[in-house]
Amino acid sequence: MNFDISHLLAQWDYQPGQVVVRKFMGNGGVEKVQLRVDMGLLQMNATGRPDGKRPLGHPSLFDYYQAQLYKHLAAHEGNDEDFVLQAEDCAKLQLEALQYHHRYICLLQLEDYDGVIRDTERNLAVFAFVNAHAESEELAWSLQQFQTQLLMIHTRARATQSLRADDYSAAVKQIEEGVEGIREFYREHARLELLEQSGEIHSLENWLVEIHAKRPLTEREKIEKALHEAVQHEDYEKAAQMRDALRNFKIAE
Repeated sequence: MNFDISHLLAQWDYQPGQVVVRKFMGNGGVEKVQLRVDMGLLQMNATGRPDGKRPLGHPSLFDYYQAQLYKHLAAHEGNDEDFVLQAEDCAKLQLEALQYHHRYICLLQLEDYDGVIRDTERNLAVFAFVNAHAESEELAWSLQQFQTQLLMIHTRARATQSLRADDYSAAVKQIEEGVEGIREFYREHARLELLEQSGEIHSLENWLVEIHAKRPLTEREKIEKALHEAVQHEDYEKAAQMRDALRNFKIAE
C-alpha cells in the first residue's frame, strides 16, 4: 500500500491566509470535506461527528455526556447538583468541539450556511452544557472563551441566508441580535475590558453599516426621499404630491 499523498498535495496548492477547502462524495456515498493546510490536508465527514467515530456507542461525546446526565437526573429525582464534569471530561468535549469548529469554518467558505448554523448551534449547546456542569469556573472558561467567535460565525451564516433571500430587515435584526449576544456574554462574565476591543463586535457592526448602505429603499422610504429632495430644490408641486403619496401610504398601512 502506498501511503504517500504527495501527488494529491501537488495537485492542490496551499494558499497562505486563505481557507482552501473542497467537498466531495467519498467511498460508500459519504460526503466529505477536505481542508488544505500547510503540510497536508484535513479530511472530515460533512455531517455527523467530523471524524466519523461513535465514541462509547454514541453519535458524539456530547451525546454520551447528555445521556449520562439524563441517567443521573432519573436516579436523583431530577436533581443535577451532583453531576459534575471533571477536567478530563471538559478537555474531551473541547477537543470534539474543535473538530466541529474546523468543519464549520470550511462550510462557511463553501457557503453551506445550513451546515454552519447546525454546527455552531451544536457547539453553543456544548459550551452551555460545560458552563452548567463543569467542576470549576476555570474549566468552564476553557470553552467559554471561544464563544464570541462562535456567535459571530453563527450570526454571519444566518444573516447571509437572509440577505440571499433579499430579506434585509431580517438580516439587520439577526446581526443586531448577534452583537447584543456577544455584549451580553462579556457582561455576564464580567469581561467588560474585552467588550470594548472585541473584534467580533467591530466586524459585525461594520458589516451592518455596509448592509444599510446597500439595502434597497422601501416604497415608503423612496417617497420620503423624493419629498426631501423636492423640498430642497423648492419644487413645491412635487413636494405636495409626495406628501399626498406619503399620507395615502400611511393610511394603507
